[in-house]
Amino acid sequence: MTDTDTDTGTDSGAGTGTVRGAPAARRRGERPAKVLRMSVELPLWRALTGYRILTLLYALCLFAFAYRRYAHPLGAAAYMGALTVWMALTWRRTMTAERCTRQFLAADLAFAVGGILLTPLVDSHARVMGGGPTLPSIWTAGAVLGFAIKGGWRWAAVASSFVAVANLVERQEPARDTVHNVVLVWVASVGIGYVVEVARSSERTLARALQIEAATRERERLARDIHDSVLQVLAMVQRRGTEIGGEAADLGRMAGEQEVALRTLVAGGLLPPAGPPGGAAPVVPHPAREDEAASAAAAPAGPATGPCDVRALLAPFAGRGVTFSEPGAPVELPAAAAAELAAAVSAALDNVRVHAGEGAQAWILVEDEPEAVLVTVRDDGPGIAEGRLADAEREGRLGVALSIRGRLRELGGSARWVSVPGQGTEVELTVPRKGPSGASGGGRRGRAGT
Repeated sequence: MTDTDTDTGTDSGAGTGTVRGAPAARRRGERPAKVLRMSVELPLWRALTGYRILTLLYALCLFAFAYRRYAHPLGAAAYMGALTVWMALTWRRTMTAERCTRQFLAADLAFAVGGILLTPLVDSHARVMGGGPTLPSIWTAGAVLGFAIKGGWRWAAVASSFVAVANLVERQEPARDTVHNVVLVWVASVGIGYVVEVARSSERTLARALQIEAATRERERLARDIHDSVLQVLAMVQRRGTEIGGEAADLGRMAGEQEVALRTLVAGGLLPPAGPPGGAAPVVPHPAREDEAASAAAAPAGPATGPCDVRALLAPFAGRGVTFSEPGAPVELPAAAAAELAAAVSAALDNVRVHAGEGAQAWILVEDEPEAVLVTVRDDGPGIAEGRLADAEREGRLGVALSIRGRLRELGGSARWVSVPGQGTEVELTVPRKGPSGASGGGRRGRAGT
């Protein structure tokens, strides 16, 4: 197992990156979502580098204080000088996994084991048997920890076993303090190696989840755009073709077939609703109005930037059958959030016309709260039967699932339905001023009159 930067759709040379949906976000005039570069191992490598440097200084201090006690101090000084040169040449090798190769780890471990085995040759027998420190002292653990971080607990177990054998050979007997130190190094290195392996696995799982989330968001955005434009146009063509008859009826039938296929595709492979016998395309019972379908197809691809007054986007909905109530002060949100909220209101009004009929009355109420903007769409239609929304989503009808709920969810908001059969339906759309990224929409606050 090697240490590599986990592929999360980010630039491996930077501290932060963008998710794979960033190009689409830029096309819509939005700022791409930033994600932190994930690397659970980088702090461990830096900590290992610091450990090796500090423990080298500690070993040099021990050697300096005990210099006169060595049987062959020049031999001990030669090893400590070589160890210092080795550290000066290689201390950067443990900064990243790419630099810390297997060959370097093997050489580093050989330096540590060699110093342990050299200790009884340059130190007095009394000091060795009395539990005196080896030449590399606790610097040896750095070599073992490098194996643990690089290759996991198995590599750590092998490296610590070499160190254990060298310590037992140096002491010439399994003294209690030697065994204690050997077991401590072995358990600690194996434990750290196991934790690193678990962290790697979790990092890969998180990276995959982020990729799936980014792809799902982009898919939902495309599905909303298709629902608000292409599907409505196909529904209009199907209905008009059926009314005109003749060759236009065939055109309408093909449009209906494509509508069903497209709904199935954007719904993520859901089965299309069962059609009438004979293979004819199912007739959409309540299509959107032709002028709105055409205008949806010609709608601009992305919103402008900067703050936007929600009232200006919702006021055009007022007219025959729709009453609009607004606060006296501007209700500002970021332009992208305001456009998505207006699109959700449009989808809610489409549902009113489709399911409550052209003669239904609808009311739009805008409320500007300190922490959120609330828009309520109410109608006097027959209401929604219990379980109907879930059935519509399973059938591939995307008006509620994506055009309303999906939009509000991406803004960090919510959509709530209150409906009693025979008493109309009320849809409450809530958009927080601080969206998922924490950006505040600002704006003065007001409240609609009654």
